[in-house]
Amino acid sequence: MAELRQLALPSFARRMSVREEVADALRGAIVSGEMKPGELYSAPGLAERFGISATPVREAMLDLVKQGLVEVVRNKGFKVTDMSETDLDQITQIRELLEPPIAAQAVTSISAQELSHLRNLASAIVDAAAESDLISYIGADREFHVRLLSASGNQRLVRIVEELRAQTRLYGLSSLASSGQLVASAREHQRMCDLIEAGEAEQLQELMRTHIGHIRREWAGRKG
Repeated sequence: MAELRQLALPSFARRMSVREEVADALRGAIVSGEMKPGELYSAPGLAERFGISATPVREAMLDLVKQGLVEVVRNKGFKVTDMSETDLDQITQIRELLEPPIAAQAVTSISAQELSHLRNLASAIVDAAAESDLISYIGADREFHVRLLSASGNQRLVRIVEELRAQTRLYGLSSLASSGQLVASAREHQRMCDLIEAGEAEQLQELMRTHIGHIRREWAGRKG
């Protein structure tokens, strides 16, 4: 039974949204590759790691089951759903079709206040990369991209992209963080903010396409 002895998940006090907090933390651990397919995780074991009761952890895990991120192992616990190279290639192809043109719309539709929020998140992403805090990195990165795409006003598309991003596995993040290369990739978010402010929609679209390519190659530890 694999628990979280070696995973850098945060501990936190009880809140009204404990279930959501746990789901976000576990989602980050899955996406970053720190929780691995084939290993078994129990709700009581996870709850002990977080310092909370097993009930919100079990509820959070069931939420992740609905998203296809984990599977129930009867009478044992949960395991992370495995993703093949083909699965990841197809997810990347869909993201490359959807995200760059929608992100480019932010140049004309995003408010100054929202751009300020994006800059704060971009800084948080860089800081998390510098500290090799992969869970915080994944969380800030997710919020950055959701906010950026939400500027288009197309919430259906945002939900689709959120699901695709959640299914991605970034097994190469740990090695990139330890080598210092993740900081350079993180700074792409700051560059995106600069391009939005400068009104460079075409360049933003191209950078977003490059960014997604990084995710599939270096970040996901693509073989071959």
